Amino acid sequence: MIVERKTAGSRLVHAARWLVYVVVAFVLNVPILVTVLTSFKTTAQINTNPPVWFFAPTLENYREVLITGNTDFPHFIMNSIVIASGGTLLAILLAFPAAYAIVRQDVGRTWLLPVITNIRALPLIIYTIPIYLMFQFVGLLDTRTGLILISALVNVPVVLVLFVGAIQDLPQELDSAARIDGASTWGVIWHVVLPLSRPILFAVAILSFIASWNEFVFGLILTTKNAVPVTVGATFFVTSYGVKWGATAAAMTLGVIPPLILGLFAYPYIGRSMLGGAVKG
Repeated sequence: MIVERKTAGSRLVHAARWLVYVVVAFVLNVPILVTVLTSFKTTAQINTNPPVWFFAPTLENYREVLITGNTDFPHFIMNSIVIASGGTLLAILLAFPAAYAIVRQDVGRTWLLPVITNIRALPLIIYTIPIYLMFQFVGLLDTRTGLILISALVNVPVVLVLFVGAIQDLPQELDSAARIDGASTWGVIWHVVLPLSRPILFAVAILSFIASWNEFVFGLILTTKNAVPVTVGATFFVTSYGVKWGATAAAMTLGVIPPLILGLFAYPYIGRSMLGGAVKG
């Protein structure tokens, strides 16, 4: 009898817990849901007060964003793909050897890592004016190359910290064994450390890509036409004649889909990668 009461009580607690989770998740995602619903509404339905929750959906807003509109939104999406991919790859190429040098060779352990971490802690907006002037001088304004460099520099501090933690968890005896077999420093990195760091490498690549995709400030300031990312392109439907709420919502929805899908599919792997070295023994 006592067991049955405990079981019924635990089920009630479990159901209440899930109810709280569902309510909180719904409240937190209301802005996203409203944006998605708005993207399928006509202008008349959007301007209706009170808001219309049940309506016949239309794809006219998506047609305007992708085909008939004055903005080349598919080009903006391609810009974001190239910039996020290039920035992620460059950040990894810069941070991984640096992390190995910090952990295994004690290069800059006491000053390099803290300095880089503290620089990233500062608001990015304070870097915009000097970077704009430098890019203007070297001709990198409104170029994918310029935004790739910015994306890499923004992600390097976080990537470096994650790589340092991952390499610290690898036994140093593996490096020593590889050196006894005649491997050079780059051979140890490429054939020993890198294969063992694949889980955190995958997690870092996903997180860096999402962060680069969502970057807005530098894309707004450093681009005008050719290298405009999708986050900035979504604002082009806000004109001096008014805001095209339907098209803006459609553009925002399209811009959210790639990182959302990537994050949902990669979340289990990211969780295992980030906690891989938390428990030893």
